[in-house]
Amino acid sequence: MLRLLLPPNLATTALRDAIAVKVEVDLGAAPSPALLPALAALQRFGAQPAAVLFLQLTRAQLRELVTALRGQPVFAWVNAPAKTIFWIGPILRGVSEHLGKAEEPASAPPARPITVPRSGDIRPKPQFRRTEADFTPLTVDGSEHFLAISLPSRDSASYAGALEFVKENDFRLEPSNRKWWLRDRHKVLNLLASHLQTLRDTFHADFTENFERNTAKLKTAEIAADAVASREGFDLTLGLSAGKADVASIQAATATGRGYVEDGDTVYLIDREKLAKLVEAQRALAETSGTGGLTSRRTHRIPAARVAEAQDLLDELAPAFQPPDAWRERSQALRDLSTLAPAPVPAALDATLRLYQRLGVAWMWYLHRHDLGGILADEMGLGKTLQALALLSALKATPIRRANRPTVALVVCPASLVENWRREAARFAPELRVFVHHGEQRLADTEAFGAHDLVITSYGTLTRDEELFAGTTFRCVIADEAQHIKNRRTRNAQALRALDARGRFLLTGTPLENSLEDLRSLFAFLMPGYLTALPTGLKSDERSWHDERLRTQTARYILRRTKKTVAPELPEKIEQVIYCDLEPAQAALYKQTQESAERALMDLAAGGASENSLRIATLTQLLRLRQICCDPRLVTASAPADHSAKLGAFRELLDEGVDEGHRLLVFSQFTSLLALLRAELDASGIPYAYLDGSMSPQARQAEVDRFQAPDSPLPVFLLSLKAGGTGLNLTAADTVVHFDPWWNPAVEAQATDRAHRIGQDRVVTSYKLIAAGTVEEKVMALQANKRALLADVFEASDAAAAKLDLGDLRDLLK
Repeated sequence: MLRLLLPPNLATTALRDAIAVKVEVDLGAAPSPALLPALAALQRFGAQPAAVLFLQLTRAQLRELVTALRGQPVFAWVNAPAKTIFWIGPILRGVSEHLGKAEEPASAPPARPITVPRSGDIRPKPQFRRTEADFTPLTVDGSEHFLAISLPSRDSASYAGALEFVKENDFRLEPSNRKWWLRDRHKVLNLLASHLQTLRDTFHADFTENFERNTAKLKTAEIAADAVASREGFDLTLGLSAGKADVASIQAATATGRGYVEDGDTVYLIDREKLAKLVEAQRALAETSGTGGLTSRRTHRIPAARVAEAQDLLDELAPAFQPPDAWRERSQALRDLSTLAPAPVPAALDATLRLYQRLGVAWMWYLHRHDLGGILADEMGLGKTLQALALLSALKATPIRRANRPTVALVVCPASLVENWRREAARFAPELRVFVHHGEQRLADTEAFGAHDLVITSYGTLTRDEELFAGTTFRCVIADEAQHIKNRRTRNAQALRALDARGRFLLTGTPLENSLEDLRSLFAFLMPGYLTALPTGLKSDERSWHDERLRTQTARYILRRTKKTVAPELPEKIEQVIYCDLEPAQAALYKQTQESAERALMDLAAGGASENSLRIATLTQLLRLRQICCDPRLVTASAPADHSAKLGAFRELLDEGVDEGHRLLVFSQFTSLLALLRAELDASGIPYAYLDGSMSPQARQAEVDRFQAPDSPLPVFLLSLKAGGTGLNLTAADTVVHFDPWWNPAVEAQATDRAHRIGQDRVVTSYKLIAAGTVEEKVMALQANKRALLADVFEASDAAAAKLDLGDLRDLLK
């Protein structure tokens, strides 16, 4: 792609041979063969490879480019870049006439015509070379009473369209002067109202001085807008303005299809395209799918939350609109996030934020200060939790100016993520006083909330303690994994809507999963009353109109960034640990097994067992504890699936990843666990590839090929440690899930590098699921050298060869 933007003062700069030209080139696209001569010329003129550059050209240089690009829609004026300059044969209108003619070299011989004789005909055929004067544009003459149009030359690219235009609009050809005539004032005014801009922009018509003089009293009816601040937002008045013509006259003209209205000697043309845009804007502001009376001036009550949406409508419709300062500040902030003031995040936390994360925090900070809500819908792995904690830290750092204002914030998330939120808060926002209201730890009454800055709870606990939470006023409520409230009739959604909070935010990578009803449910919590209820008995086209309005109204309050768009700000690989708080039954089984293991080892030691026997027994007990961390069914087959905290966290990752179009590698050291995950995927109807050590090399390669195929429908690949940890190229995936930890960091990196390797053009995110308060977390806390030694224990075929002493192993059981 190539574009050349020319200066509006070309006539002046051409005389000085100093024409400033802006050149835009799409460096990522293969150039069209038709553009190659011009690109070569630009290189000769000193252009360097760049997406945008500025050159100062002489008339001869620009003339060479115009010649090389004849007929190509690549020229535009820098002050009107959206409209390409019109070609009339070899003439670039408004440009060629200022560039002069190319001079023939003095030594060049005269051009000799080349003729190809027909069979039996040896007479040379005369050769004609058309000059610029032979190409004429479409010309318009006349007044408000008649029009006379001269068509462009037949060789012009616009001739066929111009001929069709005059025929469709009742022009009659006068053979004596070859002009097309329209003689009827009403028809002329209606045509000028509808097609004057078409004649200028599409046909690049020349208007005679006679026409300009005779139509001097023709003006265009404009759309006027005025906004006045009110108690609930603004009162916006919008409608057509035609001099001193009253509203009734304008309404009568538009109702009868008349394209003009008269005010004394002045005629105001009503542009049909502009009128249609006015009607659509009035529909949007009135939130009605009907069209009756929408061309007249109307006043709309615009809540503060809808200002940005209204300004979008007015930008093109009423460019002269001068809003109050409060309106301008409201609309600008949500339409250009770069103008947002940064949130007062503590310096230590702010230093950890990436640029796009600071922008996300500033966006939430702005919404909170203006009593609005929003959905942070960043793609999985971009740090939604971190941004939310930064907002809460900013709130903590901001003093409360009014008495009795709430100071405590609430985070609601799936039970599998409660512990992860607690740890992330302790890591990034240690200044927050955090209480986890979950399991056996519960706040007794509403007064107890005041002792904390942040309360974290699960959706299940919220519904069970709904009365307690509904009786508390929160400074901010953040609901994580918002798909839990996408059905407004669920108890989760009802309990969230019952909360009293100044600021409300949702975190989800998939704000729209099933239908637009998802959005309606989410915004019923975020901004109660913001979306009007759907009328009953809607027809299909009316429902489509309301659905489109829903998208427009919610767009400003959904912030979504993908890894691709923020990749320059990201490392090549993102690694994240997700701590999973054991389910109550799972925790009880873990504790019971732990105590039983300690008694058994004490009995062995008392019976005089050798150190090697004790080591093997200890490793066996550690294995059982690690299996319980993953899924109790690995040691107790009858245990329910929902007793696994990791399985709950995995489901969250799986749902979000599949919905966002990611492809996942899921690693585990236990094939028995992979069997459980296969059953989970089968029950969910999610196709997958599978690989473990029992498969033949041929079957192994077949699974890799199935997953790696360009059109593969498989979003998940389940792999065992020994079979899939090395030697595979799986760049079709961009997300890696380590269901159980690999103690050796180098081995874990090898597994992640199945996806993160040469050929991968996306950011790879690696998730590690760790059971909180268990042997898994203890191993994670060990120094790297100790972890490497322990890796030898867990992964060595001969436990006796392990280099970690028995005392270290016994400590892990405690």
